Amino acid sequence: MQNELDLFVANQDHPATLRKLATRGDLRRFRKGSILIHEGDLGDTLFIMLKGRVKVYCMDEHAREITFGIFGPGEYVGEMALDGGPRSASVITLEPTVCAVVRRQEILAFIGECPEFSFEMLSKVIHRLRLATRDARNLAFIDVYGRLTRLLNELALPQPGDRRRIPERITHQEIASRVGCSREMVSRILKDLSLGGYLAVEEQHIVLFGKLPQRW
Repeated sequence: MQNELDLFVANQDHPATLRKLATRGDLRRFRKGSILIHEGDLGDTLFIMLKGRVKVYCMDEHAREITFGIFGPGEYVGEMALDGGPRSASVITLEPTVCAVVRRQEILAFIGECPEFSFEMLSKVIHRLRLATRDARNLAFIDVYGRLTRLLNELALPQPGDRRRIPERITHQEIASRVGCSREMVSRILKDLSLGGYLAVEEQHIVLFGKLPQRW
């Protein structure tokens, strides 16, 4: 695990303050499917992602799930509970993951030394709040097809030619959780887009061809 921390600290793409804070955390390795945070629990730790990916989500009493985001190296989760309140969402690992786990007391001491980190954290919280507000608006005003194609367009990265590829291997259920609909609806729309020549699945990755139609 020390190797993952060394690589993280050496990666100039990550903020310098976050790299410095990570060195003060306890290094922990988690298997795929591990629950890092339970919604409603009290907690005082921040999880800085060094390797792997996690999903932040909520689930109701009927086991219906909504996903708020997928995060990887250079991100952190758990900041919403640093005020001493309950956890606002659950977090689960999507693959083997290594984190630097930093306690609230250590974070406060670090902010005293590097006050700029408090502004960086505030900016991160505001950004995630903006995304949550946007997603709530989309659920209210945009239909399922519109939400699904917007997600695909956000995730896809340009490839040679008129192609775009989604780097993460995202399942129909994961898409459904992120756009707020049933898995069956996602499967139906993706099948129609595939038959129309707008997308394909290559080596478990979704590939988009050209511009997705605004309506279907």
